[in-house]
Amino acid sequence: MSALGSDELVVETHGLSRRFGNLVAVRDVSLAVRRGEIFGVLGPNGAGKSTTIRMLCGILDPTGGRGTVVGHDILRDAELIKRRIGYMTQKFSLYEDLTVEENLRFYGGIYGIGRSEITARVSARVEAIGLGERRKQIAGTLSGGWKQRVALACATIHAPPLLFLDEPTAGVDPVSRREFWDHIHRIAAEGTTVLVTTHYMDEAERCHRLAFIFRGETIGTGTPTEIIAKRGLTVVELETTAALAAADALRVVPNVEEVAHFGPVLRVGFRGETDPVTVVRAALAKKNIPATRIELDRPSVEDVFVSMVREDDAARAEREARAA
Repeated sequence: MSALGSDELVVETHGLSRRFGNLVAVRDVSLAVRRGEIFGVLGPNGAGKSTTIRMLCGILDPTGGRGTVVGHDILRDAELIKRRIGYMTQKFSLYEDLTVEENLRFYGGIYGIGRSEITARVSARVEAIGLGERRKQIAGTLSGGWKQRVALACATIHAPPLLFLDEPTAGVDPVSRREFWDHIHRIAAEGTTVLVTTHYMDEAERCHRLAFIFRGETIGTGTPTEIIAKRGLTVVELETTAALAAADALRVVPNVEEVAHFGPVLRVGFRGETDPVTVVRAALAKKNIPATRIELDRPSVEDVFVSMVREDDAARAEREARAA
């Protein structure tokens, strides 16, 4: 049974950091992941997500900060942590010359599942992840989406209380991505806590709670709804046959944070504007730009993340200018 809503922390970190020589990959990451939830760690490539995951899994020692994972200290108890977690990366890391079933049996042995129990465990995972028809197929002949399913089954063969998924859907087609997320929610409903990193912002909407990581730091945490509300964004969508001219006209309007193209549709993000539709209409009318539709739309997690990154970039540029 899922433990969603529990206050028990399965992952807790404070000021986690990691250096590689002069490179600071992670500088200040603080997380609190509750038992039974799907927790998303979002950020662009190079933000420090994978380095953070490797520290939490006991693969890398932190340079600074502290934390616990499934009740064990990440500095002192790395080997204990490894036994109690599942870990899946974006790169297919299974044995391509073995069948699906042989891979599951192999990983079951690695995780210490006895011979008397392994057959039942393999059958349960095959059934749960929908691998029945592929059970005897050589793993290397599977498509990307099926390989991801096999990797997920192997990562959960030992029923870990915590599952790490590091960019699990990178390079997978949209249908396979949706099916994969259905499996993640089933696993969480069975009681496994899931921590997933991704740079696909639409996947954030599928998580219970999120942490944004940028330049190796956490810059926002909460549920998708909380993060969106906290940012105070409003978004206007408009359709026009003169999208480029409209975008140029809107980017110079006060309180406009972002103008994004989606074919003939523009999404215009505002902060601190009480009547954004009227502002958009006035800006377009001033330049005689026609619009067939102008209306408010719900801000997305991606809108919020872009806004936060833009603000961070502007603040950094201002600090550098002052220092110069």
